[in-house]
Amino acid sequence: MSRLLHISASPRGTESISLAIAQTFTEEYRSTHPGAVVDHFDLWDGTLPEFGPAAAGAKMTVFGGGTPVGEQAEAWAAAVRICERFTAYDRYLFSVPMWNSGVPYKLKQFIDVVSQPGMVFDVHQETGYRGLLTGKRATVVYTSAVWGPGLGPEFGADFQSAFFGRWLRWAGVADVQEIRHHPTLTGSYENERKQADERAREIARTF
Repeated sequence: MSRLLHISASPRGTESISLAIAQTFTEEYRSTHPGAVVDHFDLWDGTLPEFGPAAAGAKMTVFGGGTPVGEQAEAWAAAVRICERFTAYDRYLFSVPMWNSGVPYKLKQFIDVVSQPGMVFDVHQETGYRGLLTGKRATVVYTSAVWGPGLGPEFGADFQSAFFGRWLRWAGVADVQEIRHHPTLTGSYENERKQADERAREIARTF
């Protein structure tokens, strides 16, 4: 039985376009995958821990082969809980709006929390990084209101998918599909939204 985790990066609730397209996906996924587990992790729900000095220190302690203690141990345990929640699934759906040409800072926080040695990656002095999330699949909903493919730099840049797609592959997720919604300032919102929803349903059926 497949287990799908939807991770949403927008704080806009019912006003969020990325979240609405993701809901189209999950509705189709549920209808075509009877018995599948579908859960939602809202990165703005207050459960995502900070990754500050204690957590960073703990990570370096683990890198060095040690065991975090005290405040570092508490911070490390919080990060491990999120990692275990994340890695328990074999399929991921991410809804990612564009913020200032990049991703919302809560998504970057999530990446910093879960990108831990022995859980999401390992590294060797001769061969470099190795992602540990092999065999998993991901679909990403990318949305933006101003930037769009083919527009000049005066309309922004796509550091959004360039960064996030690269992180997924770095973590070992090789099977990544995209759903895009970029109506731009002069495009047809209704047409773009229709195409995004159709794409979401298409991918969900065989995901």
